[in-house]
Amino acid sequence: MKQGLSLRVSQHLALTPQLQQSIRLLQLSTLEMAQEVEQMLDENPFLETEPETADRETFGLEVADAPVSLGDRVLENTTSSPDAPGELAADAPEDSASLEQSWEGDGSVDFSPDDSEWGGDAPPRGTGSQDEDTPSAADLASEHISLQAHLHQQALGLRLNDDERAALYYLIESLDDDGYLADPMAELVQALMAQEQRALAAAGGPAGALSHNDLLERQEELTVLLNTALNWLHHMEPAGVGARDLAECLRLQILELRNTPEARAALAICEQPLDMMARRDVRRLANACRLDEDTTRAALALIGRLEPKPGRRFANVERNVVVPDVLVVKVGRGFKVQLNPDVMPRLRVQDVYANAMRGHKGEAAAGMQQRLQEARWFIKNIQQRFDTILRVSSAIVERQRNFFMHGELAMRPLVLREIADELGLHESTISRVTTAKYMATPFGTYELKYFFGSSLGTETGGNASSTAVRALIKQFVAGEEPRKPLSDNQISDMLKEQGIECARRTVAKYRESLRIAPAHLRKTY
Repeated sequence: MKQGLSLRVSQHLALTPQLQQSIRLLQLSTLEMAQEVEQMLDENPFLETEPETADRETFGLEVADAPVSLGDRVLENTTSSPDAPGELAADAPEDSASLEQSWEGDGSVDFSPDDSEWGGDAPPRGTGSQDEDTPSAADLASEHISLQAHLHQQALGLRLNDDERAALYYLIESLDDDGYLADPMAELVQALMAQEQRALAAAGGPAGALSHNDLLERQEELTVLLNTALNWLHHMEPAGVGARDLAECLRLQILELRNTPEARAALAICEQPLDMMARRDVRRLANACRLDEDTTRAALALIGRLEPKPGRRFANVERNVVVPDVLVVKVGRGFKVQLNPDVMPRLRVQDVYANAMRGHKGEAAAGMQQRLQEARWFIKNIQQRFDTILRVSSAIVERQRNFFMHGELAMRPLVLREIADELGLHESTISRVTTAKYMATPFGTYELKYFFGSSLGTETGGNASSTAVRALIKQFVAGEEPRKPLSDNQISDMLKEQGIECARRTVAKYRESLRIAPAHLRKTY
């Protein structure tokens, strides 16, 4: 084997830390971006937020030399110190003398001992003088009450002994967010027995000294106790709470209704398999329950008005408010695209620390210089992130101008490559920019990816956006006859009448993406 030296030219991409940070910041959402900024502010001493400058007040220096009105001078005189009583008299007109003569008081502002007797027990109407710990009416009205708290309040009105009250409390705390008792009764009993054993051991009792028969007897007692408490729970409001499954939840709600033929038929239907009810198979349900079809349809309509999740209205759901990154405002015949100033962090490098680093050398100084450079890179990458978002958003608005004028039915086909070629960026960059970034439009707030869609052929040789086709399908379903809903084939034919070639399978896919049920489930009787 002969050894030798050779030269070879090759190219490879080196991702510097600055480039890696730029790519990572570009794909972050608004919330993740805010968290990244907070973390960087905590870690990097050279980074700080710019103080927000308050707007100039209209009553500031511009009106400092404005003449004072008569009312203001009278008010100033009544609140001025008694050491200068003649300052206003020299400048005041004759009306001020009549005002002074009409004042029947003695000039004091002290309260007499009897001033608090009239209305002294009445609380002040304003909120400014209330105790800070006293909740206002608005606070009480907006206070969230959980399902467990609502049930505990009802339990206070029941005549129960200590064991029954403890068992009812245990069941209430075992409910899930929907109001169901998801755990089997046997598991609840075993968990309660384990708690008793741990409590007995913690108190220094004879843990584990109970015999097998004693444990079985205690298990039976707890089972009877929990079943009794479950019966109390099933009679609480909201109706259906504490059910073990959907069928029991529906039965509990039906039992709270009046004893009508529809209610009795609904109880019989709940005894059948739920898939028959979900398919709204009227004929099979009528045969299985020995009912006529009219009564079966009325019972299904009654069941459709019930609440499958009794605890839903008590759920304290924290809704994530979508904060748009870009604002689109109609200006004249065009549209103005601008960044949302509320999501743009105001950062700067601390001048004091940066100037202090000049002229210093050594290992410690080199480390601080690196942190200073990281702060500058971070600010630059954030600026580049928002500049890229603005460029992409402006290109989207230009391509989808018809949408901003007429709505989603006027959406045109658009793919990532078109915007990438127009801006001279890579397609993956456009994908990162349009993910988890939102735009506020005259028709609502949408993710930037919403404006991209595949194309469908038309009879005229043009293309229609899949987003516009979904909007048409939604419009067709909204205007259909409830007793005769449109099938996927009928919707496909209606789209062909509009000049859009869309197969039945494509219609079914778009309908499912819109969360629209099939025709046989949308049918009402």
